[in-house]
Amino acid sequence: MTGISLEAATAGLIAVGQRFDRRNWAPATAGNYSARLTDGRFAITVSGKHKGRLTPDDIMTVDADGNSLDGKKPSAETWLHMMLYRDFPHVGGVLHSHATAGVALARLMAGADGWTISGHEMLKVLPGITTHETSVTLPIVDNSQDMAEIEAALGDRLRQPGATSAYVIRSHGLYGWGRDIDEAERVIEGIEWLGEVELHEMKLRTRA
Repeated sequence: MTGISLEAATAGLIAVGQRFDRRNWAPATAGNYSARLTDGRFAITVSGKHKGRLTPDDIMTVDADGNSLDGKKPSAETWLHMMLYRDFPHVGGVLHSHATAGVALARLMAGADGWTISGHEMLKVLPGITTHETSVTLPIVDNSQDMAEIEAALGDRLRQPGATSAYVIRSHGLYGWGRDIDEAERVIEGIEWLGEVELHEMKLRTRA
């Protein structure tokens, strides 16, 4: 089990929102970010706020079932965060981005249930990977307004040996997690970069 103070989580999640916004990974009010707290609660961004303009009042607390503990309204996707904290006690931060390349790539892979990435040096940013001479497969699930459907579509793929700490919701965005907010951000940053590269490669091949 891990966790940080509410003050540290608030500062960390606000800073992530600003960085994601500068990269255009959080357009409009898209995205949601959370962290495990030392007292058993979870800090998470409130619903409907622009992530590049978050203030301390835009970070709320929920219990392990995603219920508000301070009267504020959590994102409808809070359950997806709680699912990860429940299944992986080491997880301290969960981030959700909406980068253009990543969303486009998953839409191009219509019908696919996974995105396999091989041979990239950037794979070493993912926890547990020490060489580029490997491949990982990120689960892809179809978007739904029912979070239970998304969880059911993921099944046990996130718990398989060697599973990557990320998955993609088609036409929606990327979820990534780690032992803390910083590690979760590295996962998101690495995978979104890989998405940009692979999408660029696809464009170059069509012109060849």
